[in-house]
Amino acid sequence: MSNYTGLPAPSPEQGLNNYLQSIRKFPMLEPEEEYMLAKSWVENEDTEAAHKLVTSHLRLAAKIAMGYRGYGLPQAEVISEANVGLMQAVKRFDPEKGFRLSTYAMWWIRASIQEFVLRSWSLVKLGTTSAQKKLFFNLRKAKSRIGALEEGDMRPENVARIASDLGVTETEVISMNRRMSGGDASLNAQVGSDGEGTMQWQDWLEDEDADQAGDYADKDELDVRRELLVEAMDVLNDREKSILEQRRLKDKPVTLEELSGQYDVSRERIRQIEVRAFEKIQTRMRDLAKDKGMMIPA
Repeated sequence: MSNYTGLPAPSPEQGLNNYLQSIRKFPMLEPEEEYMLAKSWVENEDTEAAHKLVTSHLRLAAKIAMGYRGYGLPQAEVISEANVGLMQAVKRFDPEKGFRLSTYAMWWIRASIQEFVLRSWSLVKLGTTSAQKKLFFNLRKAKSRIGALEEGDMRPENVARIASDLGVTETEVISMNRRMSGGDASLNAQVGSDGEGTMQWQDWLEDEDADQAGDYADKDELDVRRELLVEAMDVLNDREKSILEQRRLKDKPVTLEELSGQYDVSRERIRQIEVRAFEKIQTRMRDLAKDKGMMIPA
């Protein structure tokens, strides 16, 4: 997968607009189709299936990459790194876990971009502590949240608030702000036409309520997801919880036939309970994620 070919690649020569247009031709996958393609890749190393999984999510990778504008890096290179993360996600994706590929891939995409950004900005100058990394990826959002949109140095009260919120010193906030000032592109800048009107940068960006940069320093986002799952399990009754755990959360899922005998009901009834329990978990996890300022794709 690391040498995967046949994908459209963003480049200065091609132009970013043309790339964004070209990836829109790849269709989105229905859940059942995605599942079957992923199974074909896992069980048979079907590269054509893997190719379809990757290309159907190139728009997701580009959308996340746009959230990292303003670091002074070529956008084509950031998108390329996002695509590397996407391919790694497809390579490791387990369709039996019950989540959509987009949910899993977003963490790999962000991790790949963040590593690229950190390497490019030189950690020697940025600082290597967890708090400084957190500041690097969250400063612009913190400024936006408190309305500190002025150019140049921020007002002392805003510096103090951000330092307190992110757990760094005021000196670090001032220094980082000076390094990062002046790089943002206009969200209203046009990037081409989709046939129904002119697209703008903001059309590719993630919801501002979402934690775009993630908590890079303090916790791997997959761990956050596991915590959400554990908390969300409380919405299930004992039978639903047991069936879901045995069908979706075990490395070797228990068969419908085995559970049918265990609960003395039909296999179809077990399947219905499993599906209903999974839907309840998904809804609860989205609610919990929203409360925590996160986003879980469908």
